[in-house]
Amino acid sequence: MNPVAGASPRRLARIAGLLYLINIVGGAFAITVVPAMLVTSDPAATAHNIATHELLYRSGLAAHVVVTVTNVGLAIIFYDLLKVVNRRIAQLDVFFILVGTAIEAAGLVNQFIPLVLLSGGPYDKALPAAPLQALAYLPGDLSGIDYTVHTVFFGFDLLCMGYLLLRSRFLPTTIGVLLAIDGFAYLIYSFADILAPGFAAELVPWIQLPALLGEGSLCLWLLVAGVNTERWKQQTVNP
Repeated sequence: MNPVAGASPRRLARIAGLLYLINIVGGAFAITVVPAMLVTSDPAATAHNIATHELLYRSGLAAHVVVTVTNVGLAIIFYDLLKVVNRRIAQLDVFFILVGTAIEAAGLVNQFIPLVLLSGGPYDKALPAAPLQALAYLPGDLSGIDYTVHTVFFGFDLLCMGYLLLRSRFLPTTIGVLLAIDGFAYLIYSFADILAPGFAAELVPWIQLPALLGEGSLCLWLLVAGVNTERWKQQTVNP
């Protein structure tokens, strides 16, 4: 049960904390900041903003790609750290992370559609301005659907993580509870958005607070404290 590449559990935990920080900051920039600056309720204005601030739009896409890459690293490190608690649950957690990440990354392809449509290529001649702008606006709506679907998997990922932290003897159980609440919040929002989008919209931003508390606490703890190495080693012997 040696850690990845011979690194100590505490060092791995701090690497995970750094990846998580990049994930949180990159996700906030890509999913919140960039859309708030460019996307409006008017397709024509949104198309104009994207065309005018193309680099900003592309920066959001690049940040989102980085987020999906960090998910892969986090899946590997979390498995290596937490398999000593329960190998099957740790494997299940990896599955949920990677499937959710695959859906998230696949959805990013749609986000390049506005750049293609608004690039001044053959689409300008083939379509009038209003339909072209509406088509360029569509990927923004599809990104919300993609978020709803992939957060189902991340919700179950957080439930697995919460369970593993609660059973571990080397990470705070309080954070495990916060992660479990966060996981339930993801699932509640996702299925509410599928079944009753209007109700789901009413849940925002309150439904997002558990993510700030749970994932934010985990990120900070991993960065500052890492894991209790001695207890981790004891649990490898007596899981």
